[in-house]
Amino acid sequence: MSKTLKTMAILGAVAATAGTHATVASAISKEKCYGIALAGQNDCAAGPGTTCAGTSTVDYQGNAWKLVEAGTCTKAELPDEVVIKKRMGSLEPLIRDLPS
Repeated sequence: MSKTLKTMAILGAVAATAGTHATVASAISKEKCYGIALAGQNDCAAGPGTTCAGTSTVDYQGNAWKLVEAGTCTKAELPDEVVIKKRMGSLEPLIRDLPS
């Protein structure tokens, strides 16, 4: 193998590893937050009544989640009409606002 080819192989491996670490780091800094997604804007694998991303049918559906920055879920600011009802994001599925 030529010196240039070896160098390119090493650089490719380093780049691939760096990309993997960035992806892992960004995944680690996210968490599932239940009860904050608008209808049809949940991330994948919501609870019963949904099949995957974008399938929630109720705003702030308690068993539908979105990925958010770690540490922000329970501090999520929801629109005024929801805050009056004291709804907050949760790290666990909720039994409120489920589709009928």
